[in-house]
Amino acid sequence: MSDATTRAGEADGRELVFVVEEVPDGKYTARALGVPIFTSAESRDRLPARVRQAVRWHFDPDQLPQTVRLHFVREEVIPV
Repeated sequence: MSDATTRAGEADGRELVFVVEEVPDGKYTARALGVPIFTSAESRDRLPARVRQAVRWHFDPDQLPQTVRLHFVREEVIPV
C-alpha cells in the first residue's frame, strides 16, 4: 500500500473532518467523513472532548490523525 492510499477506517495521517449539526433538542451530532465515527454531545462546549474520545477509540495510537476539524453546518429554512 502506498502512502497516498489508505485502508477503510484509517486516517490519511493529516486531517480528519467531522460534520457537526445541532439537532432540534439542542444537542450536537458529529459524523466523520470517510471513516465510520459518529458521536454526540449535550452542548457545543462538550463536543470536542466527545469527538476526541471517539477518534481515540476508533484508531490505533499509531494511526491517529494529526488534526481533527469540526465543520459546523446549520440548516435554515426560509419562506419563498
